[in-house]
Amino acid sequence: MRLGLRVFFGFFLIAGLSAVLLLKVFLAEVKPSVREVMEDLMVDTAHLMAETAADEMGANGLKPDSPLAARLQRYVKREVDVPIWGLRKQSLDLRIYVTDAHGRVVLDSGQPSAVGQDYSQWRDVALTLRGDYGARSTRYSADDRSTILVVAAPILKDGRTLGVVSVAKPVASVQRFIDRAERRVFWAGAALLAASLIVGVTVTLWLVASVRRLRRYAQQAQAGQAIAPPAMPGELGDLAHAMDDMRRRLEGREQLEHDVRALTHELKSPLAALRASGELLQDELPAADRQRFAAQVLDQTARLQTLVERVLALSQLEAQVGPGERQRITLADWAEGQLERQASRLAQKSLSVTWTAREEAVVEVDTALLELALGNLLVNAIDFAPAGSTLELAVTTTPVTARLALRDHGPGVPAAAFSQLGKRFFSTARPGSLVKGSGLGLAIARRVAELHGGGLAFEAAEPGLRVTLVLPR
Repeated sequence: MRLGLRVFFGFFLIAGLSAVLLLKVFLAEVKPSVREVMEDLMVDTAHLMAETAADEMGANGLKPDSPLAARLQRYVKREVDVPIWGLRKQSLDLRIYVTDAHGRVVLDSGQPSAVGQDYSQWRDVALTLRGDYGARSTRYSADDRSTILVVAAPILKDGRTLGVVSVAKPVASVQRFIDRAERRVFWAGAALLAASLIVGVTVTLWLVASVRRLRRYAQQAQAGQAIAPPAMPGELGDLAHAMDDMRRRLEGREQLEHDVRALTHELKSPLAALRASGELLQDELPAADRQRFAAQVLDQTARLQTLVERVLALSQLEAQVGPGERQRITLADWAEGQLERQASRLAQKSLSVTWTAREEAVVEVDTALLELALGNLLVNAIDFAPAGSTLELAVTTTPVTARLALRDHGPGVPAAAFSQLGKRFFSTARPGSLVKGSGLGLAIARRVAELHGGGLAFEAAEPGLRVTLVLPR
């Protein structure tokens, strides 16, 4: 079963059971609560009637033509039609009867009248005559609506109990109010359950959508895509960032393993050449051969030194979060000064440099880092340029950037390799040999550009390769 269905069914089970139990409790409390309120009012009425009857009650009970009897008769005949909270009351439902000190009925407003009957065994009368609270609930059929609630109060005079006034009221007279209250509670509970289900569905959909975003992010990270973690609130956001940190660490570990393998590969060739030359130099050799092998040792040692220096430089650049002290320079004039530093290398291969564009571009840069970047670009261009050819330099501008382009007329780079340019330890073979560079020069230049908020672009020049250093103005 899917996560969404599990969460929804779990929420539905909890919310549904809670709503059902709550409804049962409320519905079970409606009827007793109404009866309790009704009994409270009847107690007040019984005591009021007892005080009224005390003035007319004699040793022989009440006379049939007493004022209280007359008032009860008028009460029975009174017509009433009043709205009570949306329901109409059209009858007076109280029955009042009075018994003497022996429990015999002397006055009764009910029809048929119970005057003369012995009610001394009824709980309302018997308990009241004993000095306790007298009340009873009598059901006349299996239907609960036939129940009559009776409450009694003693008729007291000079400290003696002369009789009992009982007030009776059928539960059916308030059943309409009970039924309406139960209906309201039921529909309110149903609405609450429906709202809970809507909230449950909403929360479930949100949770499932968030989990799916996390799953999609994990799948993309697994596929090697470097993407930002999804923005999520609370614990899910913390989980997304934790996953991103884990991805970065794993990528760093994979990159480290790759770099170590590449570095090991780069070290093999010069080390093997050094070993071979060293072994040969131990033997007796003609002076010319000894000189040639000694030169090879020096050449491979220089190659190793350059490799180590570039690895250290790139490591330091990758640890930086921005350039150091910036200076305002005119890019073309500054590049002229860097060309002079490479004059000996250019002369060794009889290379010339021409400017194809030289726009006025003033930039704020870390000159030490920019010197490192352009120096590596020039060394790469010199290595790949054919002897006696020309290197082309150009400085152009856009409203927001300055662009320093360098082109050689060498063999260029295959189209399939363009996506790999600028990555550490990726390189192609030098012209006329199978020897490859370390691939760190372009990686250093790219990192310097990125630290300045720019980038490094590559373009096939046919023949040759054009590398453009892009810097913000």
